[in-house]
Amino acid sequence: MLPASLGWRAGALVVLLSCWPAMAPPQPASTLPAQTDDEYTRYELLAPETRSFRITYDVTVVKAGALFYWNGIRRGSEVSDIHVTDLMTGAPLSWSLVDGKTARENGYAEASSDGRYIQIRLARPVPAGGEARLRILKTYRDPASYRPTPGTAGSALRPVEIVFERTLSIPRNSVVLPAGFELVGCNFPSQIRTESDGRIRVSFINPGPAEVPY
Repeated sequence: MLPASLGWRAGALVVLLSCWPAMAPPQPASTLPAQTDDEYTRYELLAPETRSFRITYDVTVVKAGALFYWNGIRRGSEVSDIHVTDLMTGAPLSWSLVDGKTARENGYAEASSDGRYIQIRLARPVPAGGEARLRILKTYRDPASYRPTPGTAGSALRPVEIVFERTLSIPRNSVVLPAGFELVGCNFPSQIRTESDGRIRVSFINPGPAEVPY
């Protein structure tokens, strides 16, 4: 696939996105907490030198009587710029960062003892047979998941290449490349679309219980 010009830097640089060329064997899925349903995650890759990406996570809380929702923070990720919205009303929701012990004390029995969580207070208790729909926005800095390929400083002869590599377990996911980047490889059947601003979006559905090493 031909490279695209780099939109956020001057000059005639070209850039590529590289992924694993072959699909790795599926790994056993983590047990998903019974508190959630109908999840979707969108990863917007920021400038490569930041090693950061913006996450939009839509989730439905279905556990009857729940007063809180706990969103786990991936190990190795530095989280910042958190915003949570109740999608029924559009109102912001209060949240705090807690450890696993605090999450368990507040009702999340599945919390890991060494885990970190965004603890979100729901606008109202979840009714029996009902739900609470949330949108969580957050930024992760995670060099293990998103990074430039070593040695690709960026020139017409040696284009910048970036790798996004992350194990994903929920059914619906998408990854949006930075402006000016093209997809040159992916290890899982995916849909490729262009956003209204020209960025490329790579989406996939995980139909099974196993995590996808994407």
